[in-house]
Amino acid sequence: MSKPGFMRTTGIVAAAFGFMLAAAPALAQTPVKFTLDWKFEGPAAPFVTAIDKGYFKAEGLDVTIDTAGGSLEPLNRLASGTYDMGFGDINSLIKFRDANPGTPIKAVFMVYNKPPFAIVGRKSRGVVKPKDLEGKKLGAPAPDGAYAQWKIFTRANGIDASKVTIENVGFPVREPMLAAGQVDAITGFSFSSFINLKDRGVPVDDITVILMADHGVNLYGNAIIVNPKFAAEKPEVVKKFLNAFLKGLKDTVKDPGKAVDSVIKRNDVAKKPVELERLQMAIRDNIVTPEVKADGFGGVNLQRLDKSIEQIALTYEFKNPKPKAADVFDASFLPPAAARKM
Repeated sequence: MSKPGFMRTTGIVAAAFGFMLAAAPALAQTPVKFTLDWKFEGPAAPFVTAIDKGYFKAEGLDVTIDTAGGSLEPLNRLASGTYDMGFGDINSLIKFRDANPGTPIKAVFMVYNKPPFAIVGRKSRGVVKPKDLEGKKLGAPAPDGAYAQWKIFTRANGIDASKVTIENVGFPVREPMLAAGQVDAITGFSFSSFINLKDRGVPVDDITVILMADHGVNLYGNAIIVNPKFAAEKPEVVKKFLNAFLKGLKDTVKDPGKAVDSVIKRNDVAKKPVELERLQMAIRDNIVTPEVKADGFGGVNLQRLDKSIEQIALTYEFKNPKPKAADVFDASFLPPAAARKM
């Protein structure tokens, strides 16, 4: 017969061991600092859905997501090492790498298979097609990802750029200025500028959305990007992040109405109908494309990416040898092809 003291000691040890096991997953959580390129709006849903549904946590990751002020900010944040991973425009990434060869940031998961770069104008201001921009005033924030493609767009559409007045405007006043008629058109992401104008009371039948991808700008869009040092030191963490994100992305595509709730609770001024429409536009026009339906989420066609680099070179003078697609996009972190199928 066991002694009471022995039983009591054994119980304490067992309880302590059980507590250690329970605490182990929490202790094992690897922190990941992630930066968006913009505010918490509809298209951010896959990232925050992955947080709210516990997909990152299940992979052993403690992910924090911060907003940013445009396409260039995520690149600067990753280059400085203050963030580990981010969401940014791959075309801006290509130029950034050329200007900063010591920081070879790479894309690891393509989200916007078709970029949302657009010229958004008003029919009442005489802007319906690309050539209509001649003789007009274009509001374009200098760090805007869409404006970065302006030279490619003008070249592809035979626009005399000298006949277009470019006004460098801030992001917050871009749509208000177009709504007030202070400019005739603006550059921006289609789902942001269109929805913002509509929300400001501009009649839908007066808004013209000229998607650059439909007018000769043959590029990819936003991708998940990673700090090179972080990727080299923690490759498994990058893979786990993409596994979790893929689940959040699939959930978002399957049920945008539910996924957008994760955005709304992080943005006090956001309205669900507005952000839901913004998200639905992004899914329809940028995320679920024919290429993605055929090949699955996340990857790129290397030949297509090489051609896009060639197009960038038409209007951007590379200071270093022109990169190849494989220099810019690293597919080694992607989830298995079967898992990435829709």
